[in-house]
Amino acid sequence: MNTMINPAAYELPDVILLPFVQGALAEDMGRKGDITSQATIDAGKQGTLHVVSRRPGVIAGMALARLAFEQINPAIRFEVIQPDGAQVQPGERLATVSGDIRSLLAAERTALNFLTHLSGIASLTAEMVKQVSHTSARITCTRKTIPGLRVLQKYAVRVGGGWNHRMALDDAMLIKDNHIALAGDLRSAIRLAQSHAGHLTPIELEVDTLEQLAIALEEGIKLVLLDNMDCDTLREAVAMCRGKAQTEASGGITPESVRAVAETGVDYIAIGYLTHSAKALDIGLDYEA
Repeated sequence: MNTMINPAAYELPDVILLPFVQGALAEDMGRKGDITSQATIDAGKQGTLHVVSRRPGVIAGMALARLAFEQINPAIRFEVIQPDGAQVQPGERLATVSGDIRSLLAAERTALNFLTHLSGIASLTAEMVKQVSHTSARITCTRKTIPGLRVLQKYAVRVGGGWNHRMALDDAMLIKDNHIALAGDLRSAIRLAQSHAGHLTPIELEVDTLEQLAIALEEGIKLVLLDNMDCDTLREAVAMCRGKAQTEASGGITPESVRAVAETGVDYIAIGYLTHSAKALDIGLDYEA
């Protein structure tokens, strides 16, 4: 039986999704539409196609696929069999779509592009969440996303059981090495940020060394990003922060290394790999005569 990874993943409403779908369809339809289907398929021919998984994984992006077909032809019937968050196996039907065949084929690639890309992210996230499930660490994404697709990619992370880091630069302050260098020193950067932040603006500080971490704790920082530290150093950092600040590990973390990082005791693990390196989940649209 299928299980759901994260059914309450703050599903995005159609009003947010529609501009993504419309832009993608306009790009794909070009100036004349699907001239291949126009040439080879009789006008008005009706039929049914099935969205089928070729690989095991976690589904994300079903609403985008539905909208792609509906935007081409509102008369198309799209029946979801496996919703976002479902864990599926090869050969499993995910949805059935029926109506004008020319319309179905015109929307196919746009629908599958969204579905395969976001399902790939959700599947990779679910894999990493499983790797750390014996710890209290939470898997989070980063801002290393495809320009223009961030809201969709971060949604897919949630579907896979992960958590979102900042959506944009105005969500929270994250003081990084360049901020420190340009502010003059670490204490100056922290104090300037603290003086500027409102009561609802969280501040996170990136540190590379335990010496920097000690200063951060002296200055009252409550969330530290432990950047590119080896596991032994991470364990020391976690011990220093216990009862004083939350910890987040970052820096080149992959499916192969995430378990060891989680076992150091960090609270969060920020992973750009989730969105910039996830492999698309193989999903097809099949016709059965």
